[in-house]
Amino acid sequence: MTGGSGGTTRRPSAASRSRGAPSSSAPDPDARRAAAAAAARRSGRGDHGPLRVMAVSARTLLLLGIASVALLSVAFLAYTGGWWQAEAESEGAAALRRMARSVTPLDAPRMMDLPQFQGDHKESLYWGTYRPNVYLGIRARTPLSLIAGLMWIGVKNGQYFIRHVCQDSDELSKYGWADHNGRDYGRQELTDHGLHLTTSFLKEKGDGSGYGGDWAVRLDAKNEGSSLSEAQESTTHLFFYIADEAGKLITMGSHEPPSRGPVLLASGSHEEIGDWELYLRSEDNLEIHRAGFQTISMHNLSDLVQHALVTNARQSGNLNLPDMTEDSSNAMIYQVSIKLPAKIDMVFLSGAGSKNPMTAERVNRLTGPMLSTRLESKQKDFEERYDQIFNVNNKIVSKELSVGRAALSSLLGGIGYFYGQSKIALPKGFSQKNGDKYIPYWPAALYTAVPSRSFFPRGFLWDEGFHQLVIWRWDAHISMDIIGHWLDLINADGWIPREQILGAEALSKVPEEFVLQYPSNGNPPTLFLALRDLASAIHAHQFSDEEAEKISTFLKRAYVRLNSWFQWFNSTQSGKYEGTFFWHGRDNMTTRELNPKTLTSGLDDYPRASHPNDEERHVDLRCWMLLATNCMRSIAGFLKMDSSLEKDYYKLSDQLSDFETLNKMHLDDKTGAYFDFGNHTEKVGVALPLSLVI
Repeated sequence: MTGGSGGTTRRPSAASRSRGAPSSSAPDPDARRAAAAAAARRSGRGDHGPLRVMAVSARTLLLLGIASVALLSVAFLAYTGGWWQAEAESEGAAALRRMARSVTPLDAPRMMDLPQFQGDHKESLYWGTYRPNVYLGIRARTPLSLIAGLMWIGVKNGQYFIRHVCQDSDELSKYGWADHNGRDYGRQELTDHGLHLTTSFLKEKGDGSGYGGDWAVRLDAKNEGSSLSEAQESTTHLFFYIADEAGKLITMGSHEPPSRGPVLLASGSHEEIGDWELYLRSEDNLEIHRAGFQTISMHNLSDLVQHALVTNARQSGNLNLPDMTEDSSNAMIYQVSIKLPAKIDMVFLSGAGSKNPMTAERVNRLTGPMLSTRLESKQKDFEERYDQIFNVNNKIVSKELSVGRAALSSLLGGIGYFYGQSKIALPKGFSQKNGDKYIPYWPAALYTAVPSRSFFPRGFLWDEGFHQLVIWRWDAHISMDIIGHWLDLINADGWIPREQILGAEALSKVPEEFVLQYPSNGNPPTLFLALRDLASAIHAHQFSDEEAEKISTFLKRAYVRLNSWFQWFNSTQSGKYEGTFFWHGRDNMTTRELNPKTLTSGLDDYPRASHPNDEERHVDLRCWMLLATNCMRSIAGFLKMDSSLEKDYYKLSDQLSDFETLNKMHLDDKTGAYFDFGNHTEKVGVALPLSLVI
């Protein structure tokens, strides 16, 4: 077998991945601007232009019910002509059955129903900075949550811009979590063209708190690089909002600036936490304006604020919210105008009420000097825990240490909670009457870290395994919670949609062409990396007896789902010859790429065979399959399982570990390296040799 000379075109990686956004152009300036704006809205980049103002068990029965509904729904669409366009009835019937299974959950006990994920654990993680797509966003781990967040007006080239959604086009010189423990504390620093803003988050469950406890946000604003006199002459506008995704009425409180004590901004009720109240406290002089909206489009809140500011500025000449609320408002925005430097504390009380005698004490604990003391204590605890877990004392310099802490904090602070339905592509030749070429997955929640807050603020299957290599060392319970959520997304065939775009906020950041998920396409099973480590750590006695017991229980329940996942890979991604594998889903019809990307492999731009077909053999997928078999074998041994299934994994592990077969399929004798195999050429228009892709 022969290989090429190494002239294969390599593509730029980050911007061109499946997560990237398309560019657009038009012949005249107005058309170009319109096209660019449309592309920006699709991709989540440049969301806002400048303000035009200068300056058999019950569980089994439920699963059967869901499967039946899915099958009936698909059958109904087919029967009524919704997408029944198959050339032959038998082909259509087979496609119908496949589609029904693709949106049916696996018939197995859910991971998140384990007792260890209920009770105190569930409540302790109820509130968090679970909206990584915005610079500061707070929500609960529930489908219809109260959400809160921060906006501000940034100044660039003499124009005002709303800052809210994380995006590189804002050109912030700095943003990200400097500290975050994943549970109840985080500190973030943002620098925006002269404005330096520190946001701190603290959560606690104290006496009188409702479900999930109380939380506070401190906004510490300073003027970066300007003299004190210049800072005092300028006004900075911050916007803090709270909204109810369920559409429930929020009652507006006072908007008079506080003198010294706290002021009640808003109140309402939520079925999970009872009555709640939002307070503001600051020792600085400030001006407060407000606006209330009735909306279900939470991902468009900044558009509502921008429109209200521009309209009021044209009418009054002031860059302020209009101090008006719509009927039945479920979103309240508060504009706080301040001279820098200034500190503002926002406090949310759950289970609150005007007659609660502990309200004043709870607000006091989460504001002012007491909040300062507690934030300092939390920061110290975070740093000490980091040093202990990662064993870095006296090994690296302080600058490198701060980088490591920031990397961990950005990972933990980037954990989000999403709820919605994936869109599953219909087979080629099928479509619904309205033109849709997808059917919905079942409604599901996902608690997950994200690869990037600005470009990819959603769950990616292959990225998550690498995230968990770090997170389990910091907090194994959070890690198992995340992995459990992912495993609960497995369908009846053992497939997991590789990119999770759940809910309107997540969908608003994804170009349309990357939304649909294909049941034939997978992603590297990187979760096995973390699961293998957890099992090994128990063997090494790195956990307490209680923790080890919970991890063992977790692995035992996960085994059925992991087996289904593995079998999906083994049956759908197998190659032409036994023991060979290749990533399905490469585009063999594209005329736009010299080397078609392999989005399913995670190594999107990695140069593989120039002409995809079923003769391919991908060495990386073979390695992933060996990892998975070894992990299943390890878990079985750890749990002392002894059945035909476990024996099959032992046998398959030995087969995939056989170097003689590996060398025959992938070794290049000249270089002594292992490569893919397939139809490959670097010369357009010549015959295609079957060869190693070197």
